[in-house]
Amino acid sequence: MTTDNKHIKILITGGGTGGHVFPAIAIADAVRRLRPDVEFLFVGAMGKMEMERVPQAGYAIEGLNIAGFQRSLSLKNLAFPYRLLTSLWKARKIVERFQPDVVVGTGGYASGPVMRAAQRSGVPTVIQEQNSYAGVTNRLLAKKASVICVAYDHMEQFFPAEKIVFTGNPVRQDILDLRTKRDEAMRHYGLDPHKKTIAVVGGSLGARTLNNALRDNTALLTANPQVQVLWQCGKFYEYEFSACDTAKLPHVHLRGFIDRMDLLYAAADVVVSRAGALTISELCMVGKPAVLVPSPNVAEDHQTKNALSLVEKNAARLVRDGEAGARMLQEALLILGNDALAFSLGESIHHLGRPNAAEQIAHEVLKLCVTTDK
Repeated sequence: MTTDNKHIKILITGGGTGGHVFPAIAIADAVRRLRPDVEFLFVGAMGKMEMERVPQAGYAIEGLNIAGFQRSLSLKNLAFPYRLLTSLWKARKIVERFQPDVVVGTGGYASGPVMRAAQRSGVPTVIQEQNSYAGVTNRLLAKKASVICVAYDHMEQFFPAEKIVFTGNPVRQDILDLRTKRDEAMRHYGLDPHKKTIAVVGGSLGARTLNNALRDNTALLTANPQVQVLWQCGKFYEYEFSACDTAKLPHVHLRGFIDRMDLLYAAADVVVSRAGALTISELCMVGKPAVLVPSPNVAEDHQTKNALSLVEKNAARLVRDGEAGARMLQEALLILGNDALAFSLGESIHHLGRPNAAEQIAHEVLKLCVTTDK
């Protein structure tokens, strides 16, 4: 039996952050390239970025009234049981109405209820685990999942080995070939093509630790005018940090938001960033030397584990969050001043890239549609 003449429906759930949204869209795009006639439906969390980004990518989406459980004491936790129950109920109704051949979960608030509803209805499910340390929800869902697509070695400690397929994490297509984009990148961000560039990226929301480390090292940057900094501080922090002395240096270029990540990567000689799974996958694809400053404010410290998976292969440098002020910029400058080290880090991290991750996952998803009988 093949899927050639079968009308296929695929439900994709995930979001909350770019690390969940962009892989979900990349998977849908890859499936569509293989089977343009597939019908898609996304399910996300109301008020989160997927409710805007998914329609922009050309896909339908429905939202659940779900949010995460706060680790600190918060009145918001009082509403969590109600939101979870109503989301489970709505997820079951969506699955019953849409009748998908397969459901793909990329993580995030909505993923748990939707994947659970699908499994209870007997619908095949695919887990796309981005991190090197699997979260509790995916570990629970794995028991009834059909396939688990992973991006790191040794994931059998969390999941049944026979269900694991090593695919890597899907990344946006526009970063796959940067060789011809450097001149455009320099013009786009107003950079000097004769200077080496440190790109500091705090994610779509920005990262206070990285921002503070730049603010507190004005003297170091003043002493290195041959190096320019493209500083993405986050919209929330733009007003605060645009007034600091570092931001006023002529070779420091502060941006609240980066509209073209492909051009940022093309401009960068070294990238300083957090260690989210999507960021690391993108760094592997672009082959840029990286200084990783893992966020300590994530479940089970998974960003540190993500970063260590590269450090152990001599593919990145790690700076702990509490040491960022003293070491973050120094590490980046050390790499820029040592061509052999920069080349070694770039080659090692590029070797870990998986350019066909989205296509591999798409094939796994479509294979499950063969056996689905609605």
